[in-house]
Amino acid sequence: MSTGTTADATGEGAAIPELVIISGMSGAGRSTAAKCLEDLGWFVVDNLPPALIPTMVDLGARSQGNVARIAVVVDVRGRRFFDNLRESLADLAAKKVKRRVIFLEASDDALVRRFESVRRPHPLQGSGRIVDGIAAERDLLRELRGDADLVIDTSSLNVHELRAKMDAQFAGEEEPELRATVMSFGYKYGLPVDADLVVDCRFLPNPHWVPELRPFTGLNEEVSGYVFNQPGAKEFLDRYTELLQLIAAGYRREGKRYVTIAVGCTGGKHRSVAMSEKLAHRLASEGVETVVVHRDMGRE
Repeated sequence: MSTGTTADATGEGAAIPELVIISGMSGAGRSTAAKCLEDLGWFVVDNLPPALIPTMVDLGARSQGNVARIAVVVDVRGRRFFDNLRESLADLAAKKVKRRVIFLEASDDALVRRFESVRRPHPLQGSGRIVDGIAAERDLLRELRGDADLVIDTSSLNVHELRAKMDAQFAGEEEPELRATVMSFGYKYGLPVDADLVVDCRFLPNPHWVPELRPFTGLNEEVSGYVFNQPGAKEFLDRYTELLQLIAAGYRREGKRYVTIAVGCTGGKHRSVAMSEKLAHRLASEGVETVVVHRDMGRE
């Protein structure tokens, strides 16, 4: 990734470090994400007050290239958090610092289990219950989550799977302009909370009701052929691909580098899987680095 330059105290040009801000729900994996970046060579600062982020970037710019990539883990403990963070982000934007916000998310049930397993209170629960602290934190983080460049839902991820996701995003020496995750899912298991775009394939006939196709998945050629021989299937793929091209161009202009496209059907086994595979192939042919995830395949 290219970086800008700024003038140091001597007036000479200095490279502005690449900046990643890691935040999200307590118990969702912020420390694991930070450790992953540290292992990849990033300079990681944990629990840095948001007001000090611009100062950290300035120090990195004066390090003569020794600190080229900085990851900052920010934690919410009080309501002044967002006032300070907004001011810091505005300061960074004025200095043309390229930054990304990574938000770690998890379901209430998953977070409660994690806090109970380590027998620790939630930092915001006070004299209430763990769920009260989770609700308070979700409310405080709502705005930041909406502005995040990448949201990772860790509800069903273990430590190794989260590290794999972070590696996939940051391990490469040169990042592509846009990376996409195409995720098939079943509506009966709930919407993916980290989806940027949601596509509904339930308008197509369900192979589940074809006895010879029911045991297979959308990865099977016969199932895929059945899905795309239905009226409207190929036209939908063509038109939605065109729409994604328009959206991708806008994302690039806005500096958004990651997008998760959720493709749903009833059970997440046939139609959504077949459509996700074709859609991912189309995106890859357009130069978008694409990963396919079949969230619910095999759950039934």
